[in-house]
Parts: sequence; structure tokens; C-alpha cells
Amino acid sequence: MSTIRVVARLIARPGKVEAMQEALQGLIAPTRREAGCITYELLQNRSDPTDFTFVEEWASEPSLDAHLRSPHVQGALVHLADLAAMSPDIQRYDRVG
Repeated sequence: MSTIRVVARLIARPGKVEAMQEALQGLIAPTRREAGCITYELLQNRSDPTDFTFVEEWASEPSLDAHLRSPHVQGALVHLADLAAMSPDIQRYDRVG
């Protein structure tokens, strides 16, 4: 079975960059402890600090789905609604090469 790659992009509202960064960093430790999490990295765009991107790799669809239902992700999504300029753009990818 192939792993699942995820790219999740979030854009902070003006004046909310630090609060968003703190909220997103709070997801890293509990997510990395989840079953099926292979890679979970948070990146911030150098030329646009409002732009945050998670780059993730999961062992399976069920492990990714469990992550998205986890209490720490669900809580963050509620909190991020006040910090984000738009809904998160979460895309799933398969490795082709």
C-alpha cells in the first residue's frame, strides 16, 4: 500500500500571523505521536509570512482520516476560523515517481 502525502495551506488574517503560528505549532507534537504519521512539517513562506503550509506523509487513508477527526485537530480548526483569511486548502497526493 502506498503512503498518502498531504499539503495543507493556511493563510493568516492581517495581524494574526503570530497567533496562527502558535496555534499551528501546537498541532505538531500530538500529531507526530499519532499512529500512521510518517512526516508532519510546518513551513512558513519567506516572502509572505501570512502563508503557512503543512507537508505531511501518512501510512494510510484511515490514519489520515483519524488525524483529521482527532480532538487536537478539531479544536484547532475551531480556533483557526478566527485567525485564517480563508478555509484551509488541504490536498491529498499520491507519489508517482
